[in-house]
Amino acid sequence: MSNMNKHEQQPAPAGATQAPADYFTGVAWVKPLVAAGHPTDCVVSEVTFEPGARNNWHSHPHGQVLVVTAGTGYYQQQGQPMQLLRQGEAVSIAPGVVHWHGATPEGRFTHTAINPSASQGMVEWLQAVTEEEYQSYQA
Repeated sequence: MSNMNKHEQQPAPAGATQAPADYFTGVAWVKPLVAAGHPTDCVVSEVTFEPGARNNWHSHPHGQVLVVTAGTGYYQQQGQPMQLLRQGEAVSIAPGVVHWHGATPEGRFTHTAINPSASQGMVEWLQAVTEEEYQSYQA
């Protein structure tokens, strides 16, 4: 069993680089799995969020699928209550839906992000998620 405090940053996942601070609050890591230009025209990435980290509000012109591979995290569509996501669950996000996702305050959260029709545009970044929005989860 590890003596590491759950809030101490763990090492970066192998092959991942830190996500840009312009679009993320806290520390997140992105590991490309399928690059742009692949014959399927999908970009697939593994994204790991440190405790409390999340991305800005954003949308995808061709939608997105998230598959949770580790930990527990949050997902919220604009105007809807926040959802808790657990390992093994998936979210299918319709084109143009404004949303955000990230870790809970308690632990790391990892998902695979699948972005179809990548050659036609992938993401429109918006404002950061406020602390009030982030803290609004109700079980």
